[in-house]
Amino acid sequence: MKVIIAGSGIVGISSAYYLAKAGHEVTVIDQESAAALGTSFANAGQLSYGMSSPWAGPGIPFKAMKWLVAKYAPLVINPKLSILTMKFLFRILKNCTASRYEINKSRMIRVSKYSKKAIAEFVKEHDFDFELKSHGLLQVFRTQAQIDTSKKDMTVLDAYNIKYESLDVEGCIEAEPALVHVKDKIKGGLRYLEDQSANCFLFADNLTRICKDMGVKFDFNVTIQKLNTVDKTLTGIQTNKGEYQADKYIIALGSASADLVSPIGMQLPIYPVKGYSITVPVKSDIDAPQGTLMDETYKVAITRLGDTVRVAGIAELTGYDKTLSKSGDRITQFVLNDLFPKAVEQVPDDHLWAGLRPMTPDGTPIIGKTPYDNLFLNTGHGTLGWTMGLGSGKIINSIVSGEMPEIDIEGLDMFRYQ
Repeated sequence: MKVIIAGSGIVGISSAYYLAKAGHEVTVIDQESAAALGTSFANAGQLSYGMSSPWAGPGIPFKAMKWLVAKYAPLVINPKLSILTMKFLFRILKNCTASRYEINKSRMIRVSKYSKKAIAEFVKEHDFDFELKSHGLLQVFRTQAQIDTSKKDMTVLDAYNIKYESLDVEGCIEAEPALVHVKDKIKGGLRYLEDQSANCFLFADNLTRICKDMGVKFDFNVTIQKLNTVDKTLTGIQTNKGEYQADKYIIALGSASADLVSPIGMQLPIYPVKGYSITVPVKSDIDAPQGTLMDETYKVAITRLGDTVRVAGIAELTGYDKTLSKSGDRITQFVLNDLFPKAVEQVPDDHLWAGLRPMTPDGTPIIGKTPYDNLFLNTGHGTLGWTMGLGSGKIINSIVSGEMPEIDIEGLDMFRYQ
């Protein structure tokens, strides 16, 4: 069976891998010049299976108001609110209830846990370095209020059998020794024991090579113009290089997915949320992070990737604008220097990167069938494309191949929004 995948990020490449492994003839098309040059290029590097949670939840509207006026604000909203932004915020608010949070969290954990298993299986079969570390993920608390709130989180973690440990300041230093220099700035932490970190781009680059060896064809510099349909069947993808035709099609274009399918009557609530990262060479190993952390106050991730430190954060609601702003630079450098003041060399001039995370209002990706009999979706993973990538690829392969997925896929497809 011929399958075309639109999108060569980690989700698209993972889909291609499992489809090729199942014996299908796969072609991946993308407007970029190579694979994983979009949001997969310089993400936080966290494989956060335990921390997979929707942004929308009880108390978030109140927290968001405080974030907006903070000096180092983790949330930035363009004051000229577009209709798209207002619709997204309204749908977020509708998901900020305890009941919705529980439903959304359970769906996300299903995919994340499945992806954790998929990565474990993958590394047994393929031997290449992508800077994988299994140190767990340390959520750092700067206030007693954050520690108190974490006790409620532990109840949720227990319900989903997620392994963790609650740490005092000394426990945090034991997990990340370099924090000894700033122990007066932290109050404690929560360590997700099974979470990992790794270089997403390095993994995707090697996975692309493996896919090519398996016969997957990659066509880059392809601009998709429209989807051609007859009744409820997709007949082809019209591009600047002509029409691509196959038996089945998968849209894995992240934040660009919604605009592509809208003209054929499919409304996907996917919003582009801009995030920033800096990647800085390590100056002193003993003074640098050894694994991955999340600063709960500023919602900034700090991850050790080989001889560098990746710092990523901010949720900037400015539509599809990828312009680099000073806010992204300011908060990432501040948190890095505040927690690891002796870790890195001088930050390079061309250090700042931005990507558009494809967020859904309920936090859950959109994986599965559509109203068109040969069109499928694997998109909307938000900040968790790297965490959920391989698992999502396995799921969509099962669905496209007409097989029963290994996990419950209830609530993962687009029809949950109807």
